[in-house]
Amino acid sequence: MNDASIELTPQTRIYVAGHRGMVGSAVVRRLEAEGFVNVITRTRTELDLCDGAAVDRFLAEERPEAVIHAAARVGGIHANRTYPAQFLHENLAMGLHVIDGAWRHGCTRLLYLGSSCIYPREAPQPMPESCLLDGPLEPTNEGYALAKIAGLKLCQYYRKEHGVLFHSAMPTNLYGPGDNYHPTDSHVLPALIRRAHEAKERGSREFELWGTGCPRREFLHVDDLADAVLHILRLPDPPDWINVGTGEDVTIRELAERVMATVGLEAELRFDASKPDGTPRKLLDVSLLNAAGWRARIPLHDGLARTYKAFLSEQAEGRLRGG
Repeated sequence: MNDASIELTPQTRIYVAGHRGMVGSAVVRRLEAEGFVNVITRTRTELDLCDGAAVDRFLAEERPEAVIHAAARVGGIHANRTYPAQFLHENLAMGLHVIDGAWRHGCTRLLYLGSSCIYPREAPQPMPESCLLDGPLEPTNEGYALAKIAGLKLCQYYRKEHGVLFHSAMPTNLYGPGDNYHPTDSHVLPALIRRAHEAKERGSREFELWGTGCPRREFLHVDDLADAVLHILRLPDPPDWINVGTGEDVTIRELAERVMATVGLEAELRFDASKPDGTPRKLLDVSLLNAAGWRARIPLHDGLARTYKAFLSEQAEGRLRGG
């Protein structure tokens, strides 16, 4: 197969979908730091990616040479279990409209960002790219995972059928500046930071969390992901999809203890085992990306300190996502 690809230069017209989210904003910061001068963005108010006609008009007018699809409806276990139809529908719609529209309007390079939740609940650990579709998904985020799998496969098939270099990156659990700290719908790490901070302000002596604390999770700072995105986009012949992570994980208990230490919360940690744990373990096999010349650089303790500092700043300035 001969991909009709482009080589990225500072003048390349790059559309970043979802630039106001944690991932998209980190990607834009990195592109600008690398000297890219034609980064195209639109807010959700300016362009609803679930509106196919609007996306088509936008791509016809702007004609980006490359697209980074970082837009998504995301959330933690509670949000995924409460709004499965919304998660499946919106993420399917955004992926379909952006991928198909990009191809029809002359874009030859597109990087679609997914999630490690695409892999089976009982996948081998660490999870290689090859285990996709080898078993049932984790029920608590099945809708989101199905949408991301569909986007990944759509990129793979457009590449195969049309010769465009559309490919995907599957990051592990992400955190960092601009995260969503919604009281009920956020992911585990921002939820821990917010709850620990509020518990500290109240002077709480106990800190209770859902589940048993035994599941293991891998965490990647979003600035590391942005670095990986640029690295992958510069690969002349990348895999159809590639894992992005640190290759290391911690238990939820260990994570909670680290967050408490970062925030300065001195309290007794308790777990409500009647609540769901989610997937027992989600560690990505990142050997393929390591072999391609990229490794994560930001250790968890440093990333937590940076993230808590950003949380305090965003809160003080009224910019905290999720209120």
